[in-house]
Amino acid sequence: MPTSSSSESEPADLPETPDTNGAYPRLSDEQIMRLRPYGHPQRLAKGAMLFCAGDRDCGLFVVLDGRVRVVQDDDPPRVIAVHGRGRFVGDLSMLTGQAVYVTAVAQTDVDVLEIAYDRAKEAVAQNQAIGDLILRAFILRRSIHTDLGIGLRIIGSRFSADTRRLRDFASRNRVPYRWDDLEDDPAAESTLRAFDISPDQTPIVLWKGRTVLRNPSNAELAELLGLRENAPPHGAVDIAVVGAGPAGLAAAVAAASEGLSTVVLDAIATGGQAGTSSQIENYLGFPAGISGAELADRAVVQARKFGAVFMIPGEAESLERVDGHFAIELTDGARVEAHTVVVATGVRFRRLGVPGMDRFEGPHVYYAATEFEARMCRASPVVIVGGGNSAGQAATFLARTATDVHLVIRHDDLSRDMSRYLADRITANPRVRLWNNSEVSELRGDARLEEAIIRDVRTDERRSLRTTALFVLIGSEPYTGWLQGAVELDERGFVMTGVGSEGATMFQTSSDGVFAIGDVRSGSVKRVASAVGDGAVAVRLVYEHLVRAGRR
Repeated sequence: MPTSSSSESEPADLPETPDTNGAYPRLSDEQIMRLRPYGHPQRLAKGAMLFCAGDRDCGLFVVLDGRVRVVQDDDPPRVIAVHGRGRFVGDLSMLTGQAVYVTAVAQTDVDVLEIAYDRAKEAVAQNQAIGDLILRAFILRRSIHTDLGIGLRIIGSRFSADTRRLRDFASRNRVPYRWDDLEDDPAAESTLRAFDISPDQTPIVLWKGRTVLRNPSNAELAELLGLRENAPPHGAVDIAVVGAGPAGLAAAVAAASEGLSTVVLDAIATGGQAGTSSQIENYLGFPAGISGAELADRAVVQARKFGAVFMIPGEAESLERVDGHFAIELTDGARVEAHTVVVATGVRFRRLGVPGMDRFEGPHVYYAATEFEARMCRASPVVIVGGGNSAGQAATFLARTATDVHLVIRHDDLSRDMSRYLADRITANPRVRLWNNSEVSELRGDARLEEAIIRDVRTDERRSLRTTALFVLIGSEPYTGWLQGAVELDERGFVMTGVGSEGATMFQTSSDGVFAIGDVRSGSVKRVASAVGDGAVAVRLVYEHLVRAGRR
């Protein structure tokens, strides 16, 4: 709810922020009329707060008259945007119920249409054109906030594995943050002194300028921001989806839309490996391409709209059958019970076993190329190992900001494992240097990574490549350790399907009521589109299983 606030220290009235990329669109009078039934009008005095950083389950506000300023709670407040008549105020948190990262203040006396959280989700779901406009604007605003370093403040050394863990968790969950490096940022040292924190207690997370978490776990950070919901407290849910990549998200949307009580678990973030892709260009319906993060955000909003619950982080440790249903034990001691389980845990990237890897794997070796990694490598040379689409997408993406991109493959045909359009772009990009028939044999450096030694696999000739980062994209291994003894796995660890009882379907595992979809399934096609199809079809089989069991 809006609150009053003193305006003595507020800056003078500022002009409306122009909409240059679709982040700040203006609603037409007709669109506002369509939204009126979902909200109620209010008149707020200058200086009143519409919402504050840290608030959860906030609604969105449509400005009917006057101007609203969006700020970060610095001293003095940092102005991010100003909205006038017809603009709507809010960001992606208004559709997810998570904590907001900014504060909205009435710059003048304003008339607004306040649409509460639950009603805002209904409005987006029931008005397709308006809903798409709002969702796209919110996603773009989240990207702007990320680029500006709005939100959390993480203070820690670039050489700290825990600093890297926190930054990676925030980035994978699309949480805006600012990072202060203890190694070369004087502001970091002064902040630690102000809070009487010694360097050995870092990294720390600073929230709203006053809440301090000392080296928090991912779960503690998620709790602070409202990322993790609790499973329903009574009895077993209809379906537990383990893994929130494209397959798991598709299953969650399909299951929840059918009225099944649905819980989604993932160890790190929604989106899976696809969520780290800078641009997916061969996914149906997006001719200009779509980032993996945007695809995931849209799916999460859609699944939540139908009532799906997301427990992130929520890493499965074991699966067992108890009293006629399934129990999933999590690594943090929590337990989720369900009548059916859909396994969508996908795969995890393979490590590169070369000398120097153990020293540099924390701060200098990466297994994805997102905006987070791109900022770390800006204006520096990088080395990428791998010849598939993930490596190709990483090369073209990093070439925008890195000085040199070295792509190392073990054979001499870039198109062998990579889509042709990507291979063509790489060969045409002057910033990308391709090293055929080569492999990385050693990493070197003193306090930080300085060079990668590559070896010609035909001649054994070795050469040094100057680099500050190594991207390892050489394939993956199934994430199925938690399923040992629960379902049948193939010789490589992928889940066997189409086995068990007579007439078992292609997604049915050896345990009746447990289904496997996406990359974790033995013999699956490792593509986003096929994973999404797996998720949608598997839920129909889940529903039929529940009917046979008398649960529907």
